[in-house]
Amino acid sequence: MVYRDEDLSIDGTGMASIRHRRDAFYVLESGGFEQLCFMSCMGAMHWEQIDFLPVVELFKSLLPGTGSAVFELIRGLYDDQNNSQPVPRPLKYRGIPTYPSEAAFRLFSSFFEPRVTGGGEALSVFMDPSHAHKISWLPVIDPPVRYFDPAQHLCVTVQGGTPQKATLATDSAGAPYVNPVGRRVIPLDRSLRVDQDTLILRDRTIEKAFKMVIRPASPSPASGVAITPLDWRTVFADGVPVIHPDEAYGAVLLYPEDDREIAELPAQPFVSDYLEDLGEQDREIGTMIAQAKRVWIDNGDAVIASCVLFDRPREYQVSVRHAAYAQRQAQQLWMQCAAVGRWEWLQQIRFVTKEEPEHPLAVQPPCDLIYHWVPYEWFNSLTALTSVPGRLRQALRPGGRAFVVGPASLREGLMRHLFEVCWEEPVEELPTFRMHRTILPKASLKAGLTLYHVRAT
Repeated sequence: MVYRDEDLSIDGTGMASIRHRRDAFYVLESGGFEQLCFMSCMGAMHWEQIDFLPVVELFKSLLPGTGSAVFELIRGLYDDQNNSQPVPRPLKYRGIPTYPSEAAFRLFSSFFEPRVTGGGEALSVFMDPSHAHKISWLPVIDPPVRYFDPAQHLCVTVQGGTPQKATLATDSAGAPYVNPVGRRVIPLDRSLRVDQDTLILRDRTIEKAFKMVIRPASPSPASGVAITPLDWRTVFADGVPVIHPDEAYGAVLLYPEDDREIAELPAQPFVSDYLEDLGEQDREIGTMIAQAKRVWIDNGDAVIASCVLFDRPREYQVSVRHAAYAQRQAQQLWMQCAAVGRWEWLQQIRFVTKEEPEHPLAVQPPCDLIYHWVPYEWFNSLTALTSVPGRLRQALRPGGRAFVVGPASLREGLMRHLFEVCWEEPVEELPTFRMHRTILPKASLKAGLTLYHVRAT
């Protein structure tokens, strides 16, 4: 990793400090630069002379297609800068900290070819942060190119003369259609194929035909991949709520780069990721979570999939308040189920839409485990806030456990309703939030936000 002299300083004790400069991504809320909303960031590129490959921080905050668009720009500039060179400049990946992932490797490999110094399988080397620098990336001959057809609200990604992915701006599912060739399972059962000059997009059994934006090199061969037994939409007990395409594609978690309070949905992963790590590191907590047979997830629309285990059959009821985010989580659950091939487990997950925050409790019989996030708008409502412990007590069996996120004042109410508070932690003290602050140092949470682990006595 090479940094400028002015970015590195060493004090009298030998402690080195590196000033890690970043480029930022913003959402143009009005379509222009008048209203900017911070989305994510990555290591600052030398745009005038591309010399490394970056990985985006806060990658889950990227709007769909952002990563590919950035690499289209990087590859375009790289080609312009190397046109006169007899041998193209090899690139390295770098970042502080590094974020190796298979998704990043696939994105890199679409535009650049990995070559490992000293041998080894490229993906394995890349996934090891201490060895990722051993890979040199050289340009692939035919990188992916996106074609837009505004009249059909269609975007098609083509590589090697073959359509690889297509998205529709009018799609309320907010998910792409992909080329099924070489896949064991088609993501979400949404595939594409080409028949002469027609692009056919298939969502399970429903097909839509579009005029192809370019003439492909050859017709699509038969995929041979069967439709899976279960549609991702079946987790919604009353059908998927009406979702506008803009909301479907825009269901990503955004974090302010200044000291403004992080909103409710983006704050949820700090807790769910912590609990996921805790379940792996703490035998008692892990056993308790694994042994639960009936689980209620209430108001966790950004993190539902993190609270679901695919290790054995288990009943999950999920109370939904933000449909677009819940839809994204339903799709993620389908992908997790497809990975293990246990479709009967997905049938035991039910999403129920909550029209009103104080809706009558509908969890019967009582649960073994509850994940409950008190809505922020309840924090200033004494009536709503005092109802929380009673509703949880009604829903939880004696001896059952709950992870509850709410204000610091909630502790008294929980104890009054015969809950044993096993432990409590301010969310701002969780290691997951402290890690977030290494990226955005000014990050701020709602004052007093606390995670409680309670047991019904």
